Amino acid sequence: MNYQETLDELETAISELIADNEDIPVIVEGDRDVQALRQLNLTGAIIQYNQGLSTANFCDMISSRHQTVILLTDWDRSGGRLHYSLKRNLENRVRCITKYRDVFATRSSVRTVESLPAWMTTLKIKALAQL
Repeated sequence: MNYQETLDELETAISELIADNEDIPVIVEGDRDVQALRQLNLTGAIIQYNQGLSTANFCDMISSRHQTVILLTDWDRSGGRLHYSLKRNLENRVRCITKYRDVFATRSSVRTVESLPAWMTTLKIKALAQL
């Protein structure tokens, strides 16, 4: 694995996510995901799914307030199921951006949003050691 190349790709994705989040809310699973994205310097709206609403009611609320959202659920099995369910329930009502989840799933060694800040720190250390 070329750690520097992976680091560059993830830093680019995070920079683009930060820029997009200025205008587009990010949907995550829970509190720790919100905290992790704040550590990565996202300053825009972050909406957590775990609010006690059913998926249908949550999606109705989202579609009544937003035209576009960034879906950033975990890329483990349960996060994948939730991602599919949210996307299916929001389609034809809200544009769902999923590219960030795809990049993090393929280019990181972690499986959750909350693990991203620690992974980025580790990746920076490994990239420096590889030089």
